Amino acid sequence: MSSTSPVDPELLRPVLAPGLGGSRTLPAQAYLSPEVFVWEQEHLFEAGWVCLGRADALANTGDQRAVRVGQEGILLVRDQHGALRGFFNVCRHRGHELLEPGGERSLRAIKCPYHAWVYGLDGSLNGAPRFGDVAGFDRADHPLIPVPVTEWHGWIFVNASGTGPDFDDHVGNLGSLLSAWEPQRLFVGDAHEYVIAANWKTITENYHECDHCPSIHPALCAVTPPDSGENLPHDGDWVGGSMVLKDFAETMSLTGASSGVRLRGLSDSQAREVVYVGLFPNLLISLHPDYVMTHRIEPIGPDASKVECTWLFPPEAREHPGFTPDYASEFWDITNREDWLACESVQRGLASRGQRQGPFSAGEDEVHAFQAMVARAYLEGSVSAPPQIRREHPTGLVRTPADTPGSGR
Repeated sequence: MSSTSPVDPELLRPVLAPGLGGSRTLPAQAYLSPEVFVWEQEHLFEAGWVCLGRADALANTGDQRAVRVGQEGILLVRDQHGALRGFFNVCRHRGHELLEPGGERSLRAIKCPYHAWVYGLDGSLNGAPRFGDVAGFDRADHPLIPVPVTEWHGWIFVNASGTGPDFDDHVGNLGSLLSAWEPQRLFVGDAHEYVIAANWKTITENYHECDHCPSIHPALCAVTPPDSGENLPHDGDWVGGSMVLKDFAETMSLTGASSGVRLRGLSDSQAREVVYVGLFPNLLISLHPDYVMTHRIEPIGPDASKVECTWLFPPEAREHPGFTPDYASEFWDITNREDWLACESVQRGLASRGQRQGPFSAGEDEVHAFQAMVARAYLEGSVSAPPQIRREHPTGLVRTPADTPGSGR
């Protein structure tokens, strides 16, 4: 094993083979090893741009939320000017957490519950009881330590290490793709949380292919052909593709009917497809004609992940007669649970002595692009954009800088 890679580089070479036909999947070590998991937490999550949910969850001055990114605790705060700020969730006095992990509150100041140090919403230290007569003590020397944070299309992103890439480079042209759906103006209509006995990469890989759909997703296949659509040319740390709706279907639901309203910015062709994209490392965005669904993944361990699934709707839907988010969330809750059972089975299978690095089908091109991104990160210590995908001939795919689309999710 190299000094930089947490996985044996010899096992990564087949993943990075130039043609899809000669490539192989990541080794089981990448999904099972506690050491690999710790490495990923530091190099892929703490050092990357991680999505922490919707910005409207911290809409008002003084709203505060404590979250974790990798091994780091982060305090998110909406300041008096409406700006979102991020700080390490640690008091500058004795290191007590400013807010318990997962906690939320709304205050006009940030107060440590241990020795009552008080900070402004900008992180400046405003009060330190019993330090008034301490020689040389200056409150200006002890502000909270900031963390890079940004809002993008209504989502919050944090780079805990402060060493990540420029955020615009990270998302590349994905913002342009999303713009017609206007996710920043949508409201949360429903949300489900799942805990899955599977590695976070297994969940992401399952999302990026639909070869499994005829076997386990009858409701999905009833409204969209699993072999439809195309891959999307990408610039940034993401990969994705589209699938088309069957002629009778308005959207992805158990009947194909919508109880909502079409998103106002979509063209007629966009309203006949569903777009699936994965922004590395933890946000999966599914763009429907009438709603946007996201899966936000939080790794818990090598063999466990938490997934927050959220359904977003346009404000006009609230006034639409008969609107209920259930038509979307019920469909995807069924589909999600089918996926989770498959992912958990894969996780168990990866631990078998009989497991070997496997081949990719033509429909698993996006899975290979994702795995190649992970493999390069293991070798290089940081993330770089996944390879482009284009169809070379009917029996295989290769990756080149060309933006020619291939098969979809």
